Amino acid sequence: MPDVSVDPSGQFLTLTLPNGSHRFHAIWLRDNAQDPETRSTGNGQKRITLGAIPSDIVIDDANITDDGKLTIRFLPEAKNVSFDPVWLSQNSYDRQGTNTRGWLNPDVQLWDAKSMPAAPCADYTELKCGSAELGKWLGDIVRYGFAKIENSPAEPGALFGIVDLFGHVRETNYGRHFEVRTEINPTNLAFTGLGLQAHTDNPYRDPVPTVQVLHCLESSAAGGENMVVDGFAAALRLKDENPEWFDLLADYCARFEYSGEKGVVLTSRRPMIELAPDGELIAVRFNNRSCAAITDVPFEKMADYYAAYRRLGEIIDDEAMEVTFRLEPGEAFVVNNSRVLHARKAYSGHGTRWLQGCYADMDGVRSTYHAIQRTFSNEAAE
Repeated sequence: MPDVSVDPSGQFLTLTLPNGSHRFHAIWLRDNAQDPETRSTGNGQKRITLGAIPSDIVIDDANITDDGKLTIRFLPEAKNVSFDPVWLSQNSYDRQGTNTRGWLNPDVQLWDAKSMPAAPCADYTELKCGSAELGKWLGDIVRYGFAKIENSPAEPGALFGIVDLFGHVRETNYGRHFEVRTEINPTNLAFTGLGLQAHTDNPYRDPVPTVQVLHCLESSAAGGENMVVDGFAAALRLKDENPEWFDLLADYCARFEYSGEKGVVLTSRRPMIELAPDGELIAVRFNNRSCAAITDVPFEKMADYYAAYRRLGEIIDDEAMEVTFRLEPGEAFVVNNSRVLHARKAYSGHGTRWLQGCYADMDGVRSTYHAIQRTFSNEAAE
């Protein structure tokens, strides 16, 4: 049975649960009240502003009711509000702070060639028909940063159906989608079979598209396997080897630019390793082809910065970091473009390779995933 005690000042209370004790401030509790006057029952949005809550609000009384709810009386409003202790436990902020730079969200699981022997994969038909399978596949993208699809239509535009599973296409100057055509022994060097270093796409954009979809239509050429690298694992490997180099790539901005077509000059100034204010590792940007002159690093640190940049590239190029697979017609893969770097091996022999690509965003992936999880959770509770 939960237990609750109120501080004599009324500024906060302590809720004791099986998983430990949690303190909550009066203003936080009042702001997060779930009653219909405070929050809409239809869409969950708040009906009041913070300014509508008295600045001198305190907890007058708190107790656990027979049904296990926590009921609180606030003054000077003389308002009673009930909370689910499970919800409070899930949203507790009473924990020790951390100074660890590069910590990861619990949903993230690192991988390399040894721990990820094969790409997570699902059947397109099953994804369209069942929320359980879709939830698992989206969960793989949230957890690992990428996943494959098999048995989708091998026809132009089919990649839009993949995006429809979780979100919306992010249109860019390339249009709603772009073509990736490669011919062996081409007459035009634009259709080259050369390999590409693992990279994240479009670091010159603000904001960067956080999802990329690549869908295969033709694949008769030998070679050309797709390759992915966990950018978070690469960044943290650099941190283990040399924390000072990790800090350099996180503390100073690189600059990226694309001006490859008339009327387009895209520029961005962001670090190669991006951390949230509390140190969480939230993004990696690595694309040597789009890296412009780096001017934000002090003279005294530029040589070390380039040493760190070089070493990160060497880690990314290490075959022990990569997962490789071949896309056949009707197959596709989806990557979290703020985490997972992608590349392709070189081609040899004769044949063609035709892929279509487009961009979307991780908020759609997470939204659909969490909506499915919440549906299953509510059904289980009924």
